[in-house]
Amino acid sequence: MKNDSSFVRLDGASNSSSKVFFYWEGEEIRANKGDTIAAALLVAGIRSTRTTPATQSARAPFCMMGSCFECRVEVDGEQNVQGCMRLVEPGIQVKRQRY
Repeated sequence: MKNDSSFVRLDGASNSSSKVFFYWEGEEIRANKGDTIAAALLVAGIRSTRTTPATQSARAPFCMMGSCFECRVEVDGEQNVQGCMRLVEPGIQVKRQRY
């Protein structure tokens, strides 16, 4: 996956030696242990995590603290998971939230 993300980690913000691998729509993504799903997707250059019910327009993580619900994703078949509030776990299957 090409990474053209403008979301950048701060130096020393995490332990980069502890990697976790999970899947975004079937593609393996590498994250740091302790990352939220939303943060890991932003670092990987993922531009949208869900579509709106009415117009199917793309939405992406915004507040990163659980208030706005823009980061909702499907995790291992569970819908409406707030990506900014759930930590990445090894092997989880994350998909774009669709309506």
